[in-house]
Amino acid sequence: MALGHRLELRQGQGLVITPQLQQAIKLLQLSNLELDAFVEAELERNPLLARDDGPAETERAAEEPAERATENLGLDAVSDSAASSQMDATPDDVSPGERATGDGTEAGAEQAGGQIDWSRAGGGGSFEGDDNYEGALSRAPTLVEHLTEQLAVAGLSAARNAVAAVLIDAVDEAGYLRADLLEVAERLGCGLAFVEEVLTVLQGFEPAGVMARDVRECLALQLKDVNRYDPCMAALLDNLDLLARRDMNALRKVCGVDDEDLREMVAEIRALTPRPGAAFHSDPPQTLVPDVHVRETPGGLWHVELNTDTLPRVLVDQRYHARVSKGARTDQEKTFVSDSFATANWLVKSLDQRAKTILKVSSEIVRQQDGFLAYGVEHLRPLNLKTVADAIGMHESTVSRVTSNKYIATPRGVFELKYFFTSAIQSSEGGEAHSAASVRHKIKGLVEAEKTEADVHSDDRIVEILKEAGVDIARRTVAKYREALRIPSSVERRRLIKETA
Repeated sequence: MALGHRLELRQGQGLVITPQLQQAIKLLQLSNLELDAFVEAELERNPLLARDDGPAETERAAEEPAERATENLGLDAVSDSAASSQMDATPDDVSPGERATGDGTEAGAEQAGGQIDWSRAGGGGSFEGDDNYEGALSRAPTLVEHLTEQLAVAGLSAARNAVAAVLIDAVDEAGYLRADLLEVAERLGCGLAFVEEVLTVLQGFEPAGVMARDVRECLALQLKDVNRYDPCMAALLDNLDLLARRDMNALRKVCGVDDEDLREMVAEIRALTPRPGAAFHSDPPQTLVPDVHVRETPGGLWHVELNTDTLPRVLVDQRYHARVSKGARTDQEKTFVSDSFATANWLVKSLDQRAKTILKVSSEIVRQQDGFLAYGVEHLRPLNLKTVADAIGMHESTVSRVTSNKYIATPRGVFELKYFFTSAIQSSEGGEAHSAASVRHKIKGLVEAEKTEADVHSDDRIVEILKEAGVDIARRTVAKYREALRIPSSVERRRLIKETA
């Protein structure tokens, strides 16, 4: 069989996102701090961009022709909740697939008027290349990140998970809880006992001793972790001031032990760490500035508005552009001025579009979770990205980017936008979905009602009971929720009832 060469032409279709749309998408997922740093870099790089620091720039922009008028990102530009701008791709934002490889990509970028290679932009809002991505992977997790990872697999209900997130956010670098539980309960609209139950769960996380409110509680948690917390140890922890003064005689009396036991107890105390969070990486503290504010109006409605302090106010210097355009002589100079002008215009429009999109998504989240704002954490509704995306006519990926690294200030505190998304269990009767929290509560209630061996329900029987109640749930989901609630299997529960009878 002979081998030969043959030249063929094939026609195909493909879609490639243009550099302009890539830029808009990248801007959307940046936090306010990252966005400010990015805009500062653009102001230094692009001579046609100017910061809007006062009315002088606004008046100067207003003098330009209407077809070149710049969208100034000011107060009015981002306060319209009915804005229809979307971050999804349009036919103008895509180009033939042949431009996706080789020299075609560069040609496409030049045709679009962009000087920045957006295809090299890193994920998560980073524009510093692959080195920064590798650095992020090698960075040790912070204590808050470590606790949040454990919370994700703890299997708590939606309400308890919401309270836990607030408590974790109040942990200092040493691992101590710096929040008043009563204040947290009042702010979230739940009982103090409910918050204390959540705190008890969090105090079982690693490292041992974390989430304590004082040194005594921190040491007690560590002793309980190794099963060494007894009445004698409790008495010793209640009299740490005597230990600090080395008053061994008084300690021996209050603990009711001899000298040898006291020495062993003191040695165990000294082996513990009073700062359980010190081993974790600590980021420099940054002030949390919300991107969105929510307040209740006199009519009982919720008013949503953007925090204009976090929005960069930039415009295109039209006068300088006209002057340098006249002075450009060579083709290289003309190309540079043209590309700079196109990039500056698109950046201003992208910032305005970003602000309107954040406002649309935030307004829909507030509408969906008005029960939480009015009555507290126990009234969080099941909510996912698709529900919000369908309501505002956007793609789920757009909503996901908007809710990343964005915070909303409510009468109940400052929360990340992702905080309001909770899972749901579908109804077997086609009605309203049940939240995962309520389903776990039903399972717990069924188990607590078991008094005799005959009352013990298997996982299959629990599935049947829940389906009769209108909850469409699989057996493996019941088993997962049961294990998350630390409920033994039906065999173990029968044995426990038999032993205690």
